[in-house]
Amino acid sequence: MITNAQVERWLREDVGHHDVTNQVPGETAGRLVAKEPGVVAGLEAATAVFDYLGVDVLESLEEGANVQPGDELLRVEGPAREVLRGERVAVNLAGHASGIATRTQQVVDRARTESDDVRIAATRKTTPGLRGLEKRAVVAGGGDTHRLDLSHMVMVKDNHVAEMGLEGAVDHFQERTSFATQLDVEVESVEDAPRAAEAGADIVLLDNMTPEETGDAVDALAAYDGVLSEASGGITLGTVAAYAATGVDVISMGSLTHSAPSLDLSFRTGD
Repeated sequence: MITNAQVERWLREDVGHHDVTNQVPGETAGRLVAKEPGVVAGLEAATAVFDYLGVDVLESLEEGANVQPGDELLRVEGPAREVLRGERVAVNLAGHASGIATRTQQVVDRARTESDDVRIAATRKTTPGLRGLEKRAVVAGGGDTHRLDLSHMVMVKDNHVAEMGLEGAVDHFQERTSFATQLDVEVESVEDAPRAAEAGADIVLLDNMTPEETGDAVDALAAYDGVLSEASGGITLGTVAAYAATGVDVISMGSLTHSAPSLDLSFRTGD
């Protein structure tokens, strides 16, 4: 849900205290148009911007729709000054989100060449203030949000293991979490994967392993019923198929949100 407070922050940043540029009289129409192929996302945020400004959104594509150059994503109508004030914020939000959705779909499609079951997940490597937008964009592209914030799941990371040892760290967090909270334990070697499962991990995160090492770890975890395997660390569009072929349950990639290029969109008025 996009709140008025979020929209106000976005507009305050762009409009400033004295907007002369958009002091345009009368009414106008505008439309958001794709300039390259991609997957649509962020239109909920763009719509919220125009709604806040009193601009009517007449038509909007569904999140996750595939578009080609020239396709119309959004059409609005209202006071020219407010349409123009909302234009850049709406384009920036939709372009950024659609870029993430597009990259996510590319990764999912590449992974599907090897596995119909593997989940492609985002991480917490999101832009401060835009996590909701970016996580929804991942879903629009066919991906999984992973945890939305620190409260959704406990992750035992390398720093925890360095301080308390693997088993000690798992015990420490098991004593402090609800029965409904899953425990994701990061390991950096094939040998530590079954150790994490035996210690009580619900998910074993195979960090920065090669596809071959990941496959060996997945095989080692097969004996632990209900324990999921997750590959993460440096996985790219070019290597994701090799990881998917290992039989791993989840592939998590920070690059879905922090490195996806924006989709090229244009906002056109007066027609």
